[in-house]
Amino acid sequence: MKDTGAMESADIVVIGAGISGIGAARHLMADFPDKKVILLESRDSIGGTWDLFRYPGVRSDSDLHTYAYEFKPWRHRSAIAEAPLIREYLGETVSEFGLDEVLRLRHRVTSADWSTDEARWTLQVTVTDEAGTEHTKTIKARFVFSATGYYRYESGYTPHFEGRDDFRGDILHPQQWPEDYDHSGKRVVIIGSGATAVTMLPAMLMGDGAAAHVTMLQRTPSYIASQPRVDGIALRLTKLLGAKLGYAATRRKNIWIDFLLVSTLRKFPDFGRKALRKWTLKELPADVDVDTHFNPPYAPWDERLCVTPDGEFFKALRDGDAEVVTDRIDRFTEDGILLQSGKTLKADLIVTATGLVMQMLGGIQPTVDGRPVKMSDAVLYRGALISGMPNWAMMLGYTKASWTLRLGNVCRLVGDVLRRMDTNGYDIAVPVVPEGLATTDLLDLTAGYMQRAKPELPRQGTELPWRMHTTFVKDNRLFKGRLVDRNIRFSVRTPAADLTSAAADS
Repeated sequence: MKDTGAMESADIVVIGAGISGIGAARHLMADFPDKKVILLESRDSIGGTWDLFRYPGVRSDSDLHTYAYEFKPWRHRSAIAEAPLIREYLGETVSEFGLDEVLRLRHRVTSADWSTDEARWTLQVTVTDEAGTEHTKTIKARFVFSATGYYRYESGYTPHFEGRDDFRGDILHPQQWPEDYDHSGKRVVIIGSGATAVTMLPAMLMGDGAAAHVTMLQRTPSYIASQPRVDGIALRLTKLLGAKLGYAATRRKNIWIDFLLVSTLRKFPDFGRKALRKWTLKELPADVDVDTHFNPPYAPWDERLCVTPDGEFFKALRDGDAEVVTDRIDRFTEDGILLQSGKTLKADLIVTATGLVMQMLGGIQPTVDGRPVKMSDAVLYRGALISGMPNWAMMLGYTKASWTLRLGNVCRLVGDVLRRMDTNGYDIAVPVVPEGLATTDLLDLTAGYMQRAKPELPRQGTELPWRMHTTFVKDNRLFKGRLVDRNIRFSVRTPAADLTSAAADS
């Protein structure tokens, strides 16, 4: 790798050009037109999750009227949208708001080092040119906004399976799915019961390249609910009010419907279980036991509820080319999977839809004045600013609502911090945790990937301004009024050389 000695400076660096990073760059450029903003993306295209994942049927589980940006209406007929439509929307956003002028593709941040003397972050960046040659450059930043998502891009989570090497077919993880992979005519076993598995099962049975048979093998059932792919009310509101006002009205409608649904299921879990069981039973073929395969041992929304647009998951079961098996794996065999019950599932392809590996800040290990930042010791100010880390914000979305609904409030907080700094001539803003602050877990889902990562995640406080909620309606109330208070310590840069000089003069 060649060190070219290249250097660039910016007022704000946004790391990650997925849906959060693109939105953050637009917000900050609009709020601070005189500041230099740079948007860095490690991959060779924008889109983040929606460009990385290429497995059959990859789509959003959230409706796009709340998942898309407040400032750019979602105009497609489908409210539950596949990845290509989301990538197209993001591409339009980049072009429409001039973000292509600040976007740097193939720029991977490998380290971030804060200097109090300089009041700057020094970002070491690996740049890959179109020929595949890597070189390094340095970017100095007054403020950093990390929009790197919450999981490791390089590889997902796959547990150890005894006999894996004995299997003669293909084994694929959805996160490393080859875009041109042909599954037509294959017997497929998908290990897992989360959103990815629920999405893949019907998708692999559609079209000319359909699989011969698809089995979803689960250790623990999930709650699965059918939702219309097309929001009829949204179409009528758009026709009546126009694209912009119709979108805003639909967005508000969906925010409150989702909040009331989640709140009801959380507050009355027994009612929620019975209602979800009743809805599921109506969708299932008569020979599928709802209590064996669709009766999770946890309460609704202890883990995310899986969505199937227009009930396509259940339709695949009714059509007879798909099935759900609830069992545990004993070992892989040459031609499939031997279960602990003694049953064997024949397979040509095994899909390990076994989850993600959580990762904060895109794997960057920041230092502050030479001292490494330990994220598990940090507490988040309003779920966005990291205690002990000056001039840095991170985007963390919701677990019980559309992830991106939080983006506008996080950017407003960052904007308030930057305006306070500009107005008063401050160079540094760092959240400082009050002594004795009680803390709790950052996230409240029991999904395996979150539980595995818990020891490495930052914490949140039990009171304002160190806490966040996991639904938009409640969390939005925490962003009313003044967002910046005494818990953020502002200061003016005082270089060590100046201090030495002042001491000598005295």
